[in-house]
Amino acid sequence: MKAHIRTYGCQMNERDSENIAANFVERGWSITNNEDEADAIIVNTCSVREQAENKAIGKLGHLINYRNFTGKNLPVIGVTGCMAQNRGGQLVKILPGLDFVAGARKTHKVADIAEQIYRQKLTGRVPVAPVVDVSDDLTSHLNIDKHYPLARSSKVCAFVSIMQGCQMNCSYCIVPKVRGPMRSRPTADIVAEVRALVDSGVKEVTLLGQVVNAFGIERRAPGKVSEFVDLLERLNAIEGLQRIRFTSPHPSFFKDDLIEAYGRLEKLCQYVHLPLQSGSNSILRAMNRPYRAEDFLRIAERLREKVADMSISTDVIVGYPGETPEDFRQTVDVFKQAAFDMAFIFKYSPREGTKSAQQPDDVPESIKDQRNKILLEILGEQSMRFHENMIGRTFDVLVEDRAKRGQDMFMGRTRNHRKCIFKADESYIAKTVNVKINSATVTALSAEIVG
Repeated sequence: MKAHIRTYGCQMNERDSENIAANFVERGWSITNNEDEADAIIVNTCSVREQAENKAIGKLGHLINYRNFTGKNLPVIGVTGCMAQNRGGQLVKILPGLDFVAGARKTHKVADIAEQIYRQKLTGRVPVAPVVDVSDDLTSHLNIDKHYPLARSSKVCAFVSIMQGCQMNCSYCIVPKVRGPMRSRPTADIVAEVRALVDSGVKEVTLLGQVVNAFGIERRAPGKVSEFVDLLERLNAIEGLQRIRFTSPHPSFFKDDLIEAYGRLEKLCQYVHLPLQSGSNSILRAMNRPYRAEDFLRIAERLREKVADMSISTDVIVGYPGETPEDFRQTVDVFKQAAFDMAFIFKYSPREGTKSAQQPDDVPESIKDQRNKILLEILGEQSMRFHENMIGRTFDVLVEDRAKRGQDMFMGRTRNHRKCIFKADESYIAKTVNVKINSATVTALSAEIVG
């Protein structure tokens, strides 16, 4: 029995897919990259943007049509993740032939559901109706500790979910609806998971959470540092672990103890993805983002004071309802002042079930396109300046894998998350080497190993 898993969306979804794969393997299945030989095909979906939903629906429709064309009962075709949670039973109406829908809080049940349907179909029976399970499961965060290494893009680096859900209720965001309220895993369980990953050869972990730096806040444990910083300290002490990253934090929880941690925890990498969303305080209020642009810039400034070569990336939404030319000008100003060297820039699109979807989408698409282009051009300039500052210097790089192009070329990342391409061989994978940066493009650095 073979399962194929197709993943759309964020790193949380990638991590969920690893867990789904591991659950299949526990049941005696194997995982295949070839959907044509699969007995079960799982599409793990995103619901943050309309485009992501459309891609997933298109893929599911293609799979169902192809199965109908062959005249076979198999493979089992199921959908999980955020779109499944958000749209639930609607999906079986627009995708006749879909076998099951399992919401984002039921990913740990996917292998069970798929196998039950598979065994029914082996007998020649077709289930009376598709399975639809989008019920709440407030213990789902306790079922995400299984890893299936072949499902990872790297054997050297691993994602570790430390919490699920969010209750910040940003007016444009569907996450609280599909992922539920904030729920943190026990610290001891996370530490044990990371130790096991290190024993398997992992050198770098990225901690995942919708509001990752709010980890443990619902437990309200007293102490000199937050539970998140306490977790970082415990992971920093694990022998054999070389690097710690995390995503995505919220500016409101980026307190002094976390900023100070960058100066004293040697394994905490000098890179942070810190979503701005807008540089206009009036738009931030409309978005229900509880900070001001000045607060955000103060965090960025203090991080750069604390650590040399700190890289800061961000998310920005352009064309939010009511965004005026002055609002956008303020976003441009903050974007430049923060000197982001990486960014995800999105054109606003309303998501059903969010507060902002009740407002008129009043910024014309042509204006959204124009504002998106302006920020992308600024980002290109800032990224290039950041890279040019690295040319001629030597940096530690963790070698991850072969590069996608070039004979005997390999890739790895600096501690500030810059992709480096250099000549090496298989023996270097999972090792940390010194490389000298020789040249740069906007997206990558060309380097050579010097020691």
